[in-house]
Amino acid sequence: MTELKPMPTRDGFGEEMVVLGREQNNVVVVSADLEDATRAEYFKKEFPQRFFSVGIAEQDMVGMAAGLSTMGFVAVTNSFAVFLTNRAYDMIRLDVCYNDCNVKLIASHGGVTVGEDGASAQCLEDFAIMRVLPNMKVICPADYLEAKKATRAIVSEKGPMYMRTSRAPLPIITKESDSFVIGKANVLRDGNDVTIIACGVMVAEALSAAAKLASENIQARVINMHTIKPIDQEAIIKAVKETGAIVTAEEHQMYGGLGSAVAEVIAKNFPAPMEMVAVQDSFGESGKPEQLLEYYGLKDKNIVEAAQKVIRRKKKS
Repeated sequence: MTELKPMPTRDGFGEEMVVLGREQNNVVVVSADLEDATRAEYFKKEFPQRFFSVGIAEQDMVGMAAGLSTMGFVAVTNSFAVFLTNRAYDMIRLDVCYNDCNVKLIASHGGVTVGEDGASAQCLEDFAIMRVLPNMKVICPADYLEAKKATRAIVSEKGPMYMRTSRAPLPIITKESDSFVIGKANVLRDGNDVTIIACGVMVAEALSAAAKLASENIQARVINMHTIKPIDQEAIIKAVKETGAIVTAEEHQMYGGLGSAVAEVIAKNFPAPMEMVAVQDSFGESGKPEQLLEYYGLKDKNIVEAAQKVIRRKKKS
């Protein structure tokens, strides 16, 4: 089998939307002038009669999508994460979530891997903003293949959904045969010394960290927590009982995202030592994606350090 080159997860979304459009004539897309960057343009070219552009008006986009959903359409919106979650928050909260509308919010350009666009475009708060909303489900696929499966899953399941996709190419770390179920995490590597729970770009970093830890005779379990809400409590509780130490890794603020969601489960069910690899309460900066991951401590070496630290804490407890 030929190894696939790194690809942005936004490409997986765009390609799968075309397939879904062919299969389901009630799927529509509403855009706010960024369909080229989000890859919703693939759907636009194939189904121009089912594509609606509102211009640079994210609030109108969400409101229109909510209205279309009440008429039986599966309404898919798209924009940069920072614009969608911030500018249109009130409409997402009241129009979409309060009414439990069948609207899908696809947000590209999340995290520092947006790169040179800098702090104003690097959304590091979207998981926190979206997961607090009733009825909303929050998803962040790890690679191009998983993004295709996630797109199919969120279009097929009713209700409000938020999915972050990447601008930067990410390594292909999942397989075509891997299952994708909303709310069900995938264990990518087994181990009993420590568990690393990651999402998005950080899943590849977690696998790299696990390989480095193995050279030190530390066996790390790696969990791809592609669904941040509803979080897979069963997988987390099983992992903490069997390994006794947890590290979370996310391209997001340390507050309110994956780490916080995991901590909530652990605190209520099986308290244990835990460390978080995330952005430490700061805005982003302009730079190359790899430079920014390094600068903000979001690399495999940072996960290794966190794993070593949490294991030391486990031994003292």
